[in-house]
Amino acid sequence: MKRGLLALLMAYVLSQFYRAFLPVLAPVLAIDIGATPDDLARASGIWFLMFAAMQIPVGTALDSIGPRKIAAILFIFGGAGGALLFGFAQTPVHVMIAMGLIGIGCSPVLMASYYILARSYAPAVFGSLAGAMIGFGTLGNLAGSAPLAWSVQTFGWRESMLGLAVISLAVGLLLLTVVRDPARPATTERGSVLQLLKTPALWPIMAMMLVNYAPAAGLRGLWAGPYMADVFAADVGVIGRVTFVMGVGMIVGSFLFGPLERFFKTRKWVIFAGNVSGLLALAALMAMPDYSVAFGTAMLAIIGISGSSFPVIIAHAKAFFPAHLTGRGVTLMNLFGIGGAGIMQFASGPIYAASKTDTATDAYVVLFGVFAALIALGLLAYLWSQDRID
Repeated sequence: MKRGLLALLMAYVLSQFYRAFLPVLAPVLAIDIGATPDDLARASGIWFLMFAAMQIPVGTALDSIGPRKIAAILFIFGGAGGALLFGFAQTPVHVMIAMGLIGIGCSPVLMASYYILARSYAPAVFGSLAGAMIGFGTLGNLAGSAPLAWSVQTFGWRESMLGLAVISLAVGLLLLTVVRDPARPATTERGSVLQLLKTPALWPIMAMMLVNYAPAAGLRGLWAGPYMADVFAADVGVIGRVTFVMGVGMIVGSFLFGPLERFFKTRKWVIFAGNVSGLLALAALMAMPDYSVAFGTAMLAIIGISGSSFPVIIAHAKAFFPAHLTGRGVTLMNLFGIGGAGIMQFASGPIYAASKTDTATDAYVVLFGVFAALIALGLLAYLWSQDRID
């Protein structure tokens, strides 16, 4: 079981890499295939939306055939296949198709590990274990910055992507070899996602899940770099350090919320407080968008920490899942989280364009405001949730 989780962790490191590596490739893709920032924003959004669209079928497959086959097959054909196509891309459309394939390939990885954790470990430690999976996996997010830049400079971007295709293939084959399906619950009940959607206790948790990850994903993956460049005239080195610090914040958050819920003996209020901190950081950026690079970096790190509370939000929801719907339950929650982030990836571009003026800060103030409003609405709905730590 532990070897299987380690293999899934390796796949999740690659999944995190694939959702964050496009900004590093932006300059060379612009030169070689004419990809614009808007093209790359669409490609990133396609990754998230394809990932989200797969969550319900993945959840059904987890409950019916188990995590081993679904994780391995999709990662081999989607992850490795998409990276291979990316390496041969000749137009921005090819990049978008490749990112869609990679999104499909990455879609079962984290949920397969959550399914195994939910079926094999006590509910009280699920949040901490799920957070640790995110925390270690987020190392892939960091690898999508300076290490990838070194590889592109040393070998070229096409060679780097082909190398990633080979690595993804090897990890996919490892999943097929070492992952073991946990025992299924002793029940003849089948159930469906509709049964979960009809559970009132899940509705406020779903609302929080829908908005929680969107600011961290949107700012870390798309807007932190342009914000620093436009407002502070930051160069590539400064932007790399800022996004690195935000990535570290996301890792810290992944390890933080699980122990806090056990210490305070509450999931609801730990999640609530964590997201209030993200809301306050967004409000601070709205109020003082051009204060300093250090201040902006600190606020982005807090937003990263706040956005990493989503494993504990899934743990909160899991307390209301019937055992035979564990796979569909965790993937349904992930659909809300990744789907919300994907929608905002698409929406943030037009919002920025419509808000842009001669003053560099104006469009970013609007972006921060939209993210803040989403978190505020999620928190308002989440107030109605039932606190459960079992």
